[in-house]
Amino acid sequence: MDLTPDILRTFTAAAQTLSFTRAAEKVNRTQSAVSIQIRKLEASLGKKLFKRMARGVALTREGESLLTYADRMLKLHNEALAALTAPGIKGRIRLGAPEDYAALHLPGILNRVAEKYPFVQMELYCDLSNELLKMLQSGMLDLCLRNTRDIEPGGKFLREEPVIWIGPKDAEPEKRSPMPLAVFHPGCIYRRWAVQALDKHGITYRVAYASPSISGVLAAVKSGFAVAPVGASTPVSGFRILSQGVLPGLPSAKVCLYQADSPEDGTLNHLFQYIIDEFRSIPYISAHPRIAG
Repeated sequence: MDLTPDILRTFTAAAQTLSFTRAAEKVNRTQSAVSIQIRKLEASLGKKLFKRMARGVALTREGESLLTYADRMLKLHNEALAALTAPGIKGRIRLGAPEDYAALHLPGILNRVAEKYPFVQMELYCDLSNELLKMLQSGMLDLCLRNTRDIEPGGKFLREEPVIWIGPKDAEPEKRSPMPLAVFHPGCIYRRWAVQALDKHGITYRVAYASPSISGVLAAVKSGFAVAPVGASTPVSGFRILSQGVLPGLPSAKVCLYQADSPEDGTLNHLFQYIIDEFRSIPYISAHPRIAG
């Protein structure tokens, strides 16, 4: 039975994304190679792990059971590698990130960093993307994540982040005039794109709620108070996704990671690559949601 780390990584990628295409992107293989690996794994186990559907796949009961073990096996494998290959890596890393990524995605990534590099001290700073770049350039940060319209020099491209509109589940503030918005503070790229799109389409609006945190923005929307532009990787359970046609479409952000000029810092170089690998695995919903408001 072939349960190598390579096979398990492919399986968990497919299980997490529920898509062989997205799993292929995650493990740097072709979609056909992923399909072949999964078929061989199912054949060796004598069990179907996935139900093939018109759009993507779904885990069977056996697949769900294997996922539990695969996660534990890969975690143990990574811990063993860290103990043998990077036991002496230590130091302090100052990481900057927009607040929504810090709140929604970085806890899991930083937890895995702590498991792999237990002697590295992490410091996290949250601010708007432009401010984070200034902090990096002034020596206040070692790494920073940024949202930009275009890939800029010096940044390592991680992923596209479509920006979508969300509204409350039990109210329709998008039908009010002026339409109430919940947004981040001035300087936020999502806020700027939302205002520009509404102005371009002649939709009257007012900023009804502004917050420096994603939790504040989501709370305003959930209360029925407003609509908001958010990244498509934001968990949207309990909200309505407003399709194009209800409100104008918004651009996709380029998520990039920037590193300070310290090429001899082995700890920083290791963490830079580790965050790249981890961040590229974050799932997000379709850039063109079908659920109308």
